[in-house]
Parts: sequence; C-alpha cells; structure tokens
Amino acid sequence: MLGKFKNMFGKEKKGDIVGAPIEGKAVALSEVSDPTFGEEILGKGFAVIPSVGRVVAPVDGTVGMIFDTKHAVTVTSSTGIEILIHVGLDTVNLKGAPFTAHAEAGQSVKAGDLLLEFDIEAIKAAGLETISPVVICNTMEYKEITADVGKDVKVLDPVLTLEK
Repeated sequence: MLGKFKNMFGKEKKGDIVGAPIEGKAVALSEVSDPTFGEEILGKGFAVIPSVGRVVAPVDGTVGMIFDTKHAVTVTSSTGIEILIHVGLDTVNLKGAPFTAHAEAGQSVKAGDLLLEFDIEAIKAAGLETISPVVICNTMEYKEITADVGKDVKVLDPVLTLEK
C-alpha cells in the first residue's frame, strides 16, 4: 500500500538510474560545443564540468573498453545500459598523457569503482575543454531518458533516469 502512495505523489522514480561518474557540475548535453555530443548524435545523456579528475563506474556492470589514449571509457550496466564517458573535448590529441587507467576491458565493476584519473589542469593547459559528456549509446532502446542537470554533483549522485 505504501508503494501506491509513493507512486501517486511522485516520490519514487521509475526506471534505471545512472549516477554521475565525475564530481563537478552536471549540465545539459546541449552545452557541449562538439556537435557529435551536443546534438545528441551518439545518444542522449548529460555532461559534467569536472572539479575532480576521477571517473568512477556510474553503475554496476562491465567495462566495455578503455580507449588507448585513456580519454574515454564505456561501461555496460547489469541491466543493459551502454554508457560512454568521454573526458574533455579533443583530448584524444593528448595521446594519453594526462590520463591513468585503473580498469580494463571486460572487468566487472560496481558503482563507484575507479575507472580513470585525469589531470584537469594539464587538459586546460593544452587549450582543451574539460567538459565531459556522458552518453547513453543505446538511447533508442528507451522510451524516455530524463537528465537532472544544472547542479553540482558528487560521484554517484543520480543524474539520469531511463525508462523502457
């Protein structure tokens, strides 16, 4: 019965939740200047303007891949959400210099496990943006994806709600 009341008054969120993989300010994907992300070509999601140079698993799941240059990582949740976390824009050009990987492809992870570390100041010194898109690559499998943005987030704070 209590569940009915929670649903009636909107206190309980339906669907899967994706937490923030990076501490900082969560913003709309449309704020990303790269059109591949900003125009949601790869999928819906959000971005984080990082205040701490650490990327954690935003969900329980499996690491799909960590790019050779360590600027991006994919995680597939235990419920099938395909998540791309891309640190900064054009950071592939840094050839991995300000990044350290702490996970590898095929590794099972729990929400909060450290995946990558990065040097925010080194990225800025290279003249690159640190804004980091978090994209749901299988967006088409969801009826609705809602982002709770425009606020400071700690890692694992709920940001995305996905409904099938």
